[in-house]
Amino acid sequence: MAQRGNYHTKQYQTILEYMETIPGEHVTVGDLHERLLAKGSAIGTTTIYRQLERMVDNGLVKKYTIMTGLPACYEFIGSMPEDEENPWFHCCCESCGKLIHLHCGELAELGIHLKNVHRFSVDPKRTVFYGLCEDCMKKKEKEENKEWLY
Repeated sequence: MAQRGNYHTKQYQTILEYMETIPGEHVTVGDLHERLLAKGSAIGTTTIYRQLERMVDNGLVKKYTIMTGLPACYEFIGSMPEDEENPWFHCCCESCGKLIHLHCGELAELGIHLKNVHRFSVDPKRTVFYGLCEDCMKKKEKEENKEWLY
């Protein structure tokens, strides 16, 4: 009999197969529940949460808790390499809560600079830049332009 940690249920397999189709995208348990329902898979949110945590433990998925009050996001990473010269950073929109995955060489250079010059090692998994996403910037600019009209 397989060890419990290695046993993959039908639900685990369904969730994993879906997550594999959206690498680099961040989803909440609620998002995933809605998407799976739309595809005809009626898996409960508790089961989705439990299976995602198993995937996190197995190194297939990363979990991000970015802002207090917002649900955790999950991202399928599979076998994508991550190291000091190939880190992942994130931007979080303070208006809508959107989480944007960044893979940027210039930010990697910043991390290397901080380590070499300032003797500070940044953890890119926990490094989040806060601001406004493109959609919220446009919305804000539109609202500011309306104020000028009055």
